[in-house]
Amino acid sequence: MAIAAGTALPLAVPAIAAPASDELKAVQDHLAKVNTMTADFTQTDRAGKVLTGKLTLEKPGKIRFQYEKGVPILVVGDGRSLYFIDYSVKQVSRWPVKDSPLSILLDPNRDASKYAKIVPSADPRILSVEAYDPKHPEYGRITLIFARQASAPGGLMLQGWVAVDSQNNRTTVRLNDQKFNVKIPNNSFRFNDPRK
Repeated sequence: MAIAAGTALPLAVPAIAAPASDELKAVQDHLAKVNTMTADFTQTDRAGKVLTGKLTLEKPGKIRFQYEKGVPILVVGDGRSLYFIDYSVKQVSRWPVKDSPLSILLDPNRDASKYAKIVPSADPRILSVEAYDPKHPEYGRITLIFARQASAPGGLMLQGWVAVDSQNNRTTVRLNDQKFNVKIPNNSFRFNDPRK
């Protein structure tokens, strides 16, 4: 499961860029200030297939990709493990949250400066950061895309991400209607196990 977002913002007049270390600190500041988030998402895979749904996130380690009605898959992180459930074949795949590129969003204790870098952008309103663990290429890589927005936590609005898994499969996720630090129901990260 790879779950980026390119944004269709027009190019602005180039501005003097902040040093990359300051920009990475801004990303870390944003991530530290976000304890929960909900958003609508649009996911596009490498074949161009588009799925939509609702994203729910709560730190540490909890996430849910609830796909649109009629899509028999679900992705849920319960704080320890990330599950990919395919109800059509009654299959559940599981791996530790820390082994997923999404851990940059889900683990508040990880120091992003050890495994992430700023990706240069021609648009000063956009800030992209790539997270990748060279010691574990099997975890894949993720590029988070932020728009500078003063009203958002840390002055950044997460627009989405591009994830590339170890087989070089690319998935783009775009977010809309982001809400930060909202109350999340306790049962949001449970799922019905199709194997039972």
